[in-house]
Amino acid sequence: MKRSLLALTLLAALPFAASAADNVSYNYIEGGYVGTSSDSFGGFDDAPDADGWSVGGSGAIAPNFHLFGNYSSQEFDHNGGDLDRLRVGVGYNHEINSSVDLLTRVAYEKAEFKAVDLDFDGWSVEAGVRAGLTPNIEAFALAGYEDYDQGVDGEFYGRLGAQVKFNQTWGINGEVKFVDGYTEYFVGPRISF
Repeated sequence: MKRSLLALTLLAALPFAASAADNVSYNYIEGGYVGTSSDSFGGFDDAPDADGWSVGGSGAIAPNFHLFGNYSSQEFDHNGGDLDRLRVGVGYNHEINSSVDLLTRVAYEKAEFKAVDLDFDGWSVEAGVRAGLTPNIEAFALAGYEDYDQGVDGEFYGRLGAQVKFNQTWGINGEVKFVDGYTEYFVGPRISF
């Protein structure tokens, strides 16, 4: 009975779950290429570059709230091992005007360096803007802070991204995350719904 009531409540909330700026959707799935270019990473100087794949998504759960998640797996150059990362969290979006949202997010972060058998648990918080610049172009700019356990120092970062939409459903998304010591980038298709 409780599950049926919860399901009905979620279904009733769906028409209101997209309270966002025009041309901005918080309901999507995406996948693609992820790469890291580093001077130092995870406390290791002269870390090799890495690349691999990433999948992620977001879903609106209320007019101004959404859940999001991402999983990526990268392999370091020169047999440096693998890096797997998980990020899950909740976001709040507030419409500033018809084309721009104020966006804040809090997330749980997990990183696993398989070559040296290290696991890091942490968190991140970020804030910025997300805008539907045109019916076919969406962009965002965020500033954030992330911190991990096990002696890894917390760091501030910037994240920039854009999506080119072919239609209401399909698009290509790209983003770059700038952190002291490394730069991470992603590009791949996005399905919005």
